[in-house]
Amino acid sequence: MSAQPIPVTLLTGFLGSGKTTLLNALLRDPQMDRVAVVINEFGEIALDHDLIERATEAMVLMRSGCLCCELRGDLAQTLAGLRDRREIGEIDFDRVMIETTGIADPGPIVQTLVMDGELSNDFMLDGVLATADAATGMATLDRHFEAVQQIAMADRIILTKSDLVTPEERADVEARIAALNPGAPREAADHGAVDVRRLFGVAPRQSSTQAQALDWVAAPSALPRLSGLAEPKPAPLPLAADTGAHDGRITSQAIEIAEPVSPIVFDLWLDALMSAATGVLRIKGVVHVEGMAHPFALHGVQHIFHPPVPLPHWPADDRISRIVVIGRDLPEGYLAESLALLHSQPEVTEHRL
Repeated sequence: MSAQPIPVTLLTGFLGSGKTTLLNALLRDPQMDRVAVVINEFGEIALDHDLIERATEAMVLMRSGCLCCELRGDLAQTLAGLRDRREIGEIDFDRVMIETTGIADPGPIVQTLVMDGELSNDFMLDGVLATADAATGMATLDRHFEAVQQIAMADRIILTKSDLVTPEERADVEARIAALNPGAPREAADHGAVDVRRLFGVAPRQSSTQAQALDWVAAPSALPRLSGLAEPKPAPLPLAADTGAHDGRITSQAIEIAEPVSPIVFDLWLDALMSAATGVLRIKGVVHVEGMAHPFALHGVQHIFHPPVPLPHWPADDRISRIVVIGRDLPEGYLAESLALLHSQPEVTEHRL
C-alpha cells in the first residue's frame, strides 16, 4: 500500500477529437517524467522509437521518463500490476493518466477507483479531462450524445485544432462548451502541446486554499442564495442560444446556502438526490455542516462519491455552502426543491436520529 494515494487523471474525448495527438505530445514532454500513461492500444500511438529508452510487450519507457502501459483486460488488474511493480522498485511513477476509448463513459472507471477495495487506498481520482475539437466539435455534439456527456462530466476541457477555425468559430464552440459545463476551465492545445501543469492537481486537497477550492467547484458568480432550505427553487443555469438538440438534455443547477446545514438533513438529501435523479452526471460542492469548524469538499461522478475532503484552511468568516449539479434530464429546480422538501419534513429528520 502506498503511503499516499497515487493521483489518477482520466483523459476522455470523442473519436477524432485530438486525444491521440495530445497523448503523443504528452509522452514526449519532460514534465511527464514520473507519470504512467495507461492507453488502450500501442498501435494507436505513433511512438517515436528515437525517444524510447526501453520497451517490453506491454510497456514502453520514454527517454523523458514517462511510462506508457498498454491496457490489457481489466483496468483494475492493470492498475494493481503497476502498483505492485512500483512497490518492488521495478518501475517508478507518482501519477497515472488513463486514456478512455472515444465513446467511453468515465463513470465505470471512477467506480473502479473508488469502490474497488484493493485499489481505493492506493489510487485517487484527481480529475477528468475531455478533448473537444474546435473544427468538428459542433457537428459531433449535434450527432453524438456521448460527446455531450463527456464534456459535461469533465473537470477541464482541452480545446484542439483551434488553428483550423476562425476566431468567431472558436468562440461559438467555446460558448457551447461553457453552456454544457459552466465554469470548467478550458486549455488550448497547440498541435497536441499543452502545459502539463494545468492538467494535474485538479481535485481539492486538505492543503487547498479557499480560492483553489472555489475554482474547483467552478460555480457561477451569481448563484441563487438560500438563507434557509425552504425557499423558492432557482432555475437551471441558462444554455447558450445556439445549441444542438442533445444539449437541451444537459442542465446545470447551482445554489448557495448561507448557513451551515444539519448533517442529518444533508445526508438524507444526498441519498434522495442520487436515488431519484438518475441523470446526475457530476456533483461538486463546498459544504458547511453544523458542528464542524471547517467545510468539506463534496465530489461525485454519477452515483459514485469520493470520500469528503476537509478544508481546514477555509476562512472562518465564510460559512456559505456552494453546490453545483450537472445532469441529464433533471427536473427544473430539482436541486433546491429537494433540499426544501427534506427541510420541511422534520419527522424524517427525527427518524434518522
